[in-house]
Amino acid sequence: MEKDIFAVHRPQWRTHIGFLLAAIGSAIGLGNIWRFPYLCYKNGGGAFLIPYFLALILVGIPLMILELGLGHKMRGSAPASFASISKKWEWLGWWQVIFVMFGIVLYYSVVISWCLSFLFFSFNLGWGNDPNNFFFHKFLMVSKSPASLGDLRTPIIFSLLLVWLLNWIIVFKGVRRGLERANKIFMPLLFVLTAVIVFWSIRLPGAKEGIAIYLKPDFTRLRDVRVWMDAFGQIFFTLSLAFGIMITYASYLPRKSQIVRDSFSISFINCFFSLFAGFGVFSILGYMAHATSVEFGKVVKESIGLAFVAYPKAISMLPYFPRLFGVIFFAILTIAGLSSAISILEAFSSAIIDKFHYSRKIVVSVLSVFGFLGGIIFTTQAGLYWLDIVDHFLTQYGLILAAIFECIVLGWIYGVKKLRTHINHYARWHLGRWWDFSIKFVSPLILFALFISSLSNEVLTPYAGYPWLAIILIGRDWLIYTLFFAIIVAAHPWRVEPRERESSS
Repeated sequence: MEKDIFAVHRPQWRTHIGFLLAAIGSAIGLGNIWRFPYLCYKNGGGAFLIPYFLALILVGIPLMILELGLGHKMRGSAPASFASISKKWEWLGWWQVIFVMFGIVLYYSVVISWCLSFLFFSFNLGWGNDPNNFFFHKFLMVSKSPASLGDLRTPIIFSLLLVWLLNWIIVFKGVRRGLERANKIFMPLLFVLTAVIVFWSIRLPGAKEGIAIYLKPDFTRLRDVRVWMDAFGQIFFTLSLAFGIMITYASYLPRKSQIVRDSFSISFINCFFSLFAGFGVFSILGYMAHATSVEFGKVVKESIGLAFVAYPKAISMLPYFPRLFGVIFFAILTIAGLSSAISILEAFSSAIIDKFHYSRKIVVSVLSVFGFLGGIIFTTQAGLYWLDIVDHFLTQYGLILAAIFECIVLGWIYGVKKLRTHINHYARWHLGRWWDFSIKFVSPLILFALFISSLSNEVLTPYAGYPWLAIILIGRDWLIYTLFFAIIVAAHPWRVEPRERESSS
């Protein structure tokens, strides 16, 4: 019988459902609830589902299989897995987990803190009659420009502290008693609460009209290349790809694991959740349009405006139990956010533990403190600007570049056939050569097209009209500095060579 060298030392999921719920929890985040429905509405309704699910098959699932297969074979975090291929590529794994930990999760936790604050506001509808004014001018107190940091928003800091306390408690307890146990609570609760919101909303006057607008197909929109770009971009971002998370989570799987089947399950459940949640979002917006006799296009908002302005306004207008509805909605956002945040903290913690063999308790505690302190910049009066710029650069450039390099390293340098052989050795669902073609050609070409599209738009017009200096100092430099630190950390020697972790097949 073959011996898995690292099985004795590396934690494992207690149950298969525990792994699935954790992976789904990482994939399902705030964007599933407020970004996907808006994209669907903007890009042709039901017609948008054609490029969306095509993107899932061509890019989403192949990359999910790639990351789960890599983590399962190499038995390590993203840096350990890439270092097992070649020390030359260890920096790629570190870059993924560093800009996600010291970039994405810093501002993401602040957004979760907003959700948590609004959950408490829901008990007395504290946003009042003008949610727009309340959110931007009373709650955030947004300054005039990114350079005008202004004061710290104390209420947001307290909520942020609570968010990081929850992150710390869950990840501190480890894979089985922390991550697995938390997601076994979070995910069923998230699905139940979302079902409550959807079935409650679709019974409201005007809900059918809202759903019709949400899904009414406009096939002429498929001629627009931007619709296809939005579909492929949404699939890529919504599945937590190139975060280093799925590689880490798969490293905790037992040897006999169904990588292909699990990749399909995680990907489809994530996407159908987005579609299902959209029914609730557009039902309540349809009700608001009906109740105010206002054209639907004037009540729908994009992204943050949808969650913290349009929805609170609609909640206040509900004929019965508006406070309960608000509590449930913002509980959904908080849970979806937390399940993603803890996965990011775990991915970076695992990388540090793999390389330096520090105690999990020390690593998670120190990272949680730094995470809280790093997030304070986003609690200033200019925090919304900083959040918007950093999010744009890290997701539009950092993640896409990391994924392109991932396809090149695994598809061309390591040899994707080796990984396919490993996956097929254990899986009942076998991969064919189509997967090799997708990883070597289809996925990197599509990702490169997304990158060039974003870059060309950036050159023509500064993002969101921000000054070029703010964009360079905040967005671009954030990416460069994280890459610089990734190279430094990668140069440090390992206490246990990464190749000793690899499980042969």
